[in-house]
Amino acid sequence: MKKFQNSIFIAFIAVITFIGFDSCKKTNDNVESMKSIVEIVTTTPKFSTLAAALTKAGLVNTINQSPALTVFAPTNDAFNALFAQLKVSGLNDLSAETLKPILLYHVLGSKVTSSQIASGYTYTLSPGLGAKNLVILLSTQGGVKINKGTSVTQADMMATNGVIHVIDKVLLPNSVVDIASNNDNFSTLVAALVKADLVNTLSGSGPFTIFAPTNDAFQELFTLLKISGINDLTKEQLTPILLYHVVSGNILSSNLSSGNVTTLNPATISIMVGTAVTINSNTTVTAVDVQGTNGVIHVINKVLLPPAK
Repeated sequence: MKKFQNSIFIAFIAVITFIGFDSCKKTNDNVESMKSIVEIVTTTPKFSTLAAALTKAGLVNTINQSPALTVFAPTNDAFNALFAQLKVSGLNDLSAETLKPILLYHVLGSKVTSSQIASGYTYTLSPGLGAKNLVILLSTQGGVKINKGTSVTQADMMATNGVIHVIDKVLLPNSVVDIASNNDNFSTLVAALVKADLVNTLSGSGPFTIFAPTNDAFQELFTLLKISGINDLTKEQLTPILLYHVVSGNILSSNLSSGNVTTLNPATISIMVGTAVTINSNTTVTAVDVQGTNGVIHVINKVLLPPAK
């Protein structure tokens, strides 16, 4: 009987040992089967143009040496659409200096899986004019979208140093006008800029600091003026109002200080920096440092009206 019990015990230990060994083997296999971001990109056929672009821009080592990144990876079809848009034949027509900020605009400096993506602005690795990098706008309504017009078509390709999400368009770094155009909360502001013929001006090299009123802010103005909307205001009325929201320079929130600042109107606004930043005593800055290629946006909750001349 004792010999029988010993046999059962030995058999039990053998089974446990085998299970443990097999489990470790599977874990090791899973670890060994995982590739880095660059390895995934270079071995996946639909990323061949992206792989070539990373090489040309000299970014392979940058991506390899980073411990945790998120890459929104455009497919070959997405790059072909970009080439058609830019009227070029391919990567050979784009310099490394042109490619580098575009590619870094697809990379976040931390690992963000699809379940961790939240709607709102987030900073990329693409450098801006000042201390802030360029932002992209993420939306999780009806699937993950970036800058309004680009969709994530495949999420969570896990890598040893981060995660890849496949996208259907190449993201181009946004100017301050692009940022406003890609955010539905600024649709009235964009319509006003179009009517005032200021889109080209604010799409220029700048740099500009824009205190951007939301749609709700404009609606409050329309109620105050007893009008129905932008259509009731002329270009001549809109232009001085809009320019009153623009200051020359790329002024981040950390560089804002209390005092009067000259706008492109060119009347001055009065800024007060305290627990919150206020303008002209009655307008509050609700979000800051939305960095674009030619300036920065700070969001405000009222439309600023310049003093009567």
